[in-house]
Amino acid sequence: MKAVIQRVSKASVTIEGKINAQIGQGLLILVGIEDADAVEDIEWLSSKIVQLRIFDDANGIMNESVRDKNGEIILVSQFTLQASTKKGNRPSYLKASKPEVAMPIYEKMIVQLSADLGKPIGTGIFGADMKVELINDGPVTILIDTKNKE
Repeated sequence: MKAVIQRVSKASVTIEGKINAQIGQGLLILVGIEDADAVEDIEWLSSKIVQLRIFDDANGIMNESVRDKNGEIILVSQFTLQASTKKGNRPSYLKASKPEVAMPIYEKMIVQLSADLGKPIGTGIFGADMKVELINDGPVTILIDTKNKE
């Protein structure tokens, strides 16, 4: 599972002209799912996300988490994160899970993130054409791959 985690001042996801999710201070997370992803990946990634100390404390040092800040989260499924650009100029998406595999994993990730954060999170709609808007705060953007835990 790959995730792009962006610290935001605000973010929203609009589908067919209607806002599906909207947050203030928090995290916008794009997640790409592959067939090898399992419950352990979901649990590890969710825990890592809510504990990442990427928000400023009272001294202006990145030392607090989204949970510490009582921030919000939007999670958006994005299969293109699994793109391979090794050969040619057209990305290959062979590593991206098909919807019948990815959707249950995405839904479990929503439940896990909500539980770890201690409140509901916003989401996109799996497979929908979404318009994502954000104000990246910092900017702070973190990439995480559960298959390469650095």
